[in-house]
Amino acid sequence: MKISLVLILILLSFSSCGSSQRVTVKEKSLPEWYLQPLKSNDRELYALGEGKDKKEAITKALSFLAETLSVSISSTYRAKTVVKEGSHFSKDSSYESDIKSEVKTIRISHYLVVEEKALGFKRYAVLIKVDKNKLFLSMKKELDQEFFVLKEGEKEVKNSNALQELAFLAKQKSNFKNLENKLLVMGVLNEAFNTHTYIQKRERLKDEYNRVLHSISFEVRADSNSKGLLGVLSKGLSAKGFKISKSSDENHFIVSINAEILKTKAYGFTLARSEIKFTTKNSEGSIVGSNSINLVGQSSQGFGVAKQNLSVQLNDLMQKEGVGKLLNLPI
Repeated sequence: MKISLVLILILLSFSSCGSSQRVTVKEKSLPEWYLQPLKSNDRELYALGEGKDKKEAITKALSFLAETLSVSISSTYRAKTVVKEGSHFSKDSSYESDIKSEVKTIRISHYLVVEEKALGFKRYAVLIKVDKNKLFLSMKKELDQEFFVLKEGEKEVKNSNALQELAFLAKQKSNFKNLENKLLVMGVLNEAFNTHTYIQKRERLKDEYNRVLHSISFEVRADSNSKGLLGVLSKGLSAKGFKISKSSDENHFIVSINAEILKTKAYGFTLARSEIKFTTKNSEGSIVGSNSINLVGQSSQGFGVAKQNLSVQLNDLMQKEGVGKLLNLPI
């Protein structure tokens, strides 16, 4: 009985010692700028970001800032649309999505970390600021550079053939396909910004592309083995907007199709194994593109039908890879 009493006293002693040595971790107080971050105004954009370290926190803040900017732009666009056109919800929704996509592509490099603090275990917060005018100027500089590349490229490509010139213009036209959205972003950042000059430049690019496209014509010729392929290739070129005709103009190109076809059999089918060569020459007779492919036509109804099946195989290949890759031309 005495032994049990002693043991109880010892256990109680350890328990009281343990409780007296417990350490209470005081929770870090959150700064005022975190609880009530500064709001964006006419000149500056603010955004709060939180992550496991400073780098991640800044990335989150920049992402949130872009989202805030897209909402601001969408609100501006919606207000203008309601005033000018009435409410068109489906159209507005689509346009708002385009705006958000455009804002996400903006490179925000001119930002300032105005506040930062480690909040605890793997928690870091920052408050960043972006000067609207500096962001606008960086976007304008980038856009001006893109149009400068266009202008200089047009000078260089003038010495190339019409197909190469068209390929250059097509690439540039694709580069500026979202120009309106970019200009809308810039217009919100700087209300005095005049977008008309840039729209005019882009329209001139479109006009030049169409002029070159409509100046190009193709003629397709085929040997006796390739007659069935002539229509397929002509259709593919026509679908790209090219004229199919005979001409002596300087932007006229002649595509020759030559094929070697071998008759074989396999598993009850007659096969037409072919090697088909495409050669494209300009109006001066110089080769501007060539390619060779292998196709196999098949049929259970004889060699003639197997050869006809080659046109189906060629059409499928052209639909998959494009007529430009088929001819090895930049179209």
